[in-house]
Amino acid sequence: MKIIMLGAPGAGKGTQAKKIADKYQIPHISTGDIFRANIKEGTELGKKAKSYMDQGLLVPDELTLELIMDRFQNPDCANGYVLDGFPRTIPQAEALTAALEKNGETIDYAINVEVPDENIVTRMSGRRACLACGATYHVVYAPTKTEGVCDRCGEKLVLRDDDKPETVKKRLDVYHSQTQPLIDYYTKQGKLVEVDGTQNVDAVFDAIVKILGA
Repeated sequence: MKIIMLGAPGAGKGTQAKKIADKYQIPHISTGDIFRANIKEGTELGKKAKSYMDQGLLVPDELTLELIMDRFQNPDCANGYVLDGFPRTIPQAEALTAALEKNGETIDYAINVEVPDENIVTRMSGRRACLACGATYHVVYAPTKTEGVCDRCGEKLVLRDDDKPETVKKRLDVYHSQTQPLIDYYTKQGKLVEVDGTQNVDAVFDAIVKILGA
């Protein structure tokens, strides 16, 4: 079962990808994890990726795809995978489709976790992080015992720049311009399925399982 996760930043697609991976015993593959693993292992592809990252540049699509296709060769991908964070654009999607077709393979499902923008802004701007121990909370969904103080280590919590409403809105604008067209792309391919991401985590997962089958 080969799955692509789609959804705006903060829609919860990463959480659902992990749950799918656990239930169906397939790996959850994110581009960030692939980059880190290859860099740590000192592979040729990892060295190439690092040369771009060290300059603060995006890793080119061709190299990213090469790293992903290389990851698919691992034995743990024999029964499929959940791909999270790629593709983000139509050219990436087309390149992935072509690369898979060369191997006689295809994506089975593109799962879009659908959440309205206003919900995402509320959801993300409510996040609070402890920079000391790395714990994360939410003022509504996962509050601390004492407001603004980490339960784990007692340090003050912060609203990260990434989670500020104006930053979230900018990220959503980028998502809608670049990534939203993927929904049309996978709809035309007959691969797209949508779930209501405004429900709680377990309800969203139950909806995904109904689509994928137990």
